[in-house]
Amino acid sequence: MTGTFKPLCKRPTIRIPFESEKHASIAKQVIEVDRELQPQAVLRELSVENDILIATFKTLTVRLSRLTVNAFLENVDLVIRTLAEFGEDAEKGTAA
Repeated sequence: MTGTFKPLCKRPTIRIPFESEKHASIAKQVIEVDRELQPQAVLRELSVENDILIATFKTLTVRLSRLTVNAFLENVDLVIRTLAEFGEDAEKGTAA
């Protein structure tokens, strides 16, 4: 594929609520570090609105859209579980 990115399918948008704006921002920062495996075929945009993490994807195929969203949700699940386990202690500086 050459030239500009031309998505062929709809743009799925996912809105994930967090306990606070700080947690949503942490999730965004953590997930942003990982680039898409196929950057020529997937465009991911992340933003935070209050306590909501918003992810919008543009992909070349519906199948790729499904795979991308599934992988993203697995990452979000890991971030949420990590925040639940260590978030409070990390903020206090008393992580065990």
